[in-house]
Amino acid sequence: MVNSHAWVKTRVRLLAAVAAGFAFAADQITKFWVIDILGIADRPPIRLTPFLDVVLAWNPGISYSLLRADTVLGTLGLLALAAVAVGVLGSWLWMTTDRLTAIALGLVLGGALGNALDRARYGAVADFLHLHTTLPVGPLANYVFNIADAAIVAGVALLLYDSLRPRPASPPDAAPTIRRESGR
Repeated sequence: MVNSHAWVKTRVRLLAAVAAGFAFAADQITKFWVIDILGIADRPPIRLTPFLDVVLAWNPGISYSLLRADTVLGTLGLLALAAVAVGVLGSWLWMTTDRLTAIALGLVLGGALGNALDRARYGAVADFLHLHTTLPVGPLANYVFNIADAAIVAGVALLLYDSLRPRPASPPDAAPTIRRESGR
């Protein structure tokens, strides 16, 4: 008989892998299309809506160009930071049995890996969605991002939701039960 707790963990990890793969693939495909097919670097911004344009911006740092890395050593430092973050999130994922947590961690991991691949390949992250408004609405009044960033934000939002949602009460000494087959 298969240990049901192990099966749950396997299913949860598979779900996380699908979420991570989706986020990573969507990010890399859209970046390839915008940079290599559309050639946005040589074009004026493309207006999609009154508040969203497609325009290429290379981000040598992390969000809002914090920890700007203009040297090879700086880029390697940010890649090392990404590797540590992926390791920590991977450890968290390894321990969880919750589907929502797994999906959230998968989105964050896929986005982090997509941006890390850009950083390794180009020395900076390719951002191309320019969200803007004339209203003073804080940091989103003028924000350029990519699909990996959106996946990371969605994953973090799901983790926040997950931390606030009510959980069914369980006895403090409850342990997973393992069914054993009889020797007959």
